[in-house]
Amino acid sequence: MIRLTLRSAWYLLAYQVIGWLLFSAALTAVITALLLGWTLVAAPLLVAAAAVVHWCADVERRRLRPMTGSSVRGSYRDPARPGLVAKAITQWKDVAIWRELSYLVGLFVPVAVVGLVVITLWACFLAGITLPLWYHFPVAHFAHGLTVHGVQFGYFPNGPHGSGAVGWYVQTLPQALLAAALSVAGLLLASYLVVVTARAHSSIAQALLRAPRDPLAQAKEMLSIHN
Repeated sequence: MIRLTLRSAWYLLAYQVIGWLLFSAALTAVITALLLGWTLVAAPLLVAAAAVVHWCADVERRRLRPMTGSSVRGSYRDPARPGLVAKAITQWKDVAIWRELSYLVGLFVPVAVVGLVVITLWACFLAGITLPLWYHFPVAHFAHGLTVHGVQFGYFPNGPHGSGAVGWYVQTLPQALLAAALSVAGLLLASYLVVVTARAHSSIAQALLRAPRDPLAQAKEMLSIHN
């Protein structure tokens, strides 16, 4: 369970960096091709943009292997005739590139936000377990020269016991130990959320980035057996 949680946490955390890079690369390539699509270099730009999108998708496919346990492969249509124009038309009429863009660009914001929230929650509970080791080091300075050591969980405009205080101010070792015990319970729940979120993320990526299944595959297989 620990290995699964760590693998899932790394998958979500790495996406916060890699996802941004792939999103930026794919979006920039497509926008550049669209803006210059009326020029003489339209066909080469469209082919280059498609290559960038496919490369970004391949990066995500490689990241999927630790989560799915198997290789995820894409499949693209071959142009019916030679030439850059024919290749560009074939690539951008292929449903595969639009599936890749829907994942790399269309779903980036919601997937990244959900992953960031879950991984942040998990990291906070993980840090809370170690609270007894460092709760006394943070120092807060309030009005009237009041200086307080401890960790704030809430809003304390006038100190731990001043007016307007809302929340829990951890100042003693017993309080820190209690916070650590609560963090253990929270970490168990957060770890479950990390695994579920990573699996949902990888399932979406796998569904959009793998080669589409042939609806006639079963019929073709039956015909090949009879033949």
